[in-house]
Amino acid sequence: MFALSLTEDAELRPLEPWRAEEFLAHLDRARTHIAPWVSPSFMVTDQAGARAVLQRYADLRARDAGGIWGIWHRRELVGGVMFVSFDTASGVCEAGCWLEPAGEGHGLVTRAVGRIVDWAVRERGIHRIEWRTKPDNARSIATARRLGMRLDGTLREVYPGPAGRIDIEVWSVLAPEWRGVRSDVGEHRVE
Repeated sequence: MFALSLTEDAELRPLEPWRAEEFLAHLDRARTHIAPWVSPSFMVTDQAGARAVLQRYADLRARDAGGIWGIWHRRELVGGVMFVSFDTASGVCEAGCWLEPAGEGHGLVTRAVGRIVDWAVRERGIHRIEWRTKPDNARSIATARRLGMRLDGTLREVYPGPAGRIDIEVWSVLAPEWRGVRSDVGEHRVE
């Protein structure tokens, strides 16, 4: 197993199905905070559901089509990052994240997303990294900006939601832009 240091007391590690109990405990702490921003299929309420979410990402990783990594701060799982999709043939992937309140304010998401994006660009030859978020998710938009992403546009009323259809903003960074603005990330392997 590997761990990449994000700060002196935080690290990025694979979030594998055997961690379902820990993942569920984390979701229980994060639930009300992240529910407005993440897919309902992510918001599981039992250990079997938690294992299924992590297995779905493990299966994506095995097919080289996605993946999920946890952020541990002071030895506690506080959030994570993922490739929702990952397509080396087209050179396009979508990155995402979530974080419970205990992990906020330390720059963990920006560092963690930076690590996986850097790996995707430098190691895997991905050309375009997308970031999708609701237009009112100020924290997510701030992260996209810190990562050097640009707003491509808004997909209007693209998904059904509890209060009607929702818009999704699409942000992106291209490999040449990433290499130009993210030299501080350096080369890191994500396995």
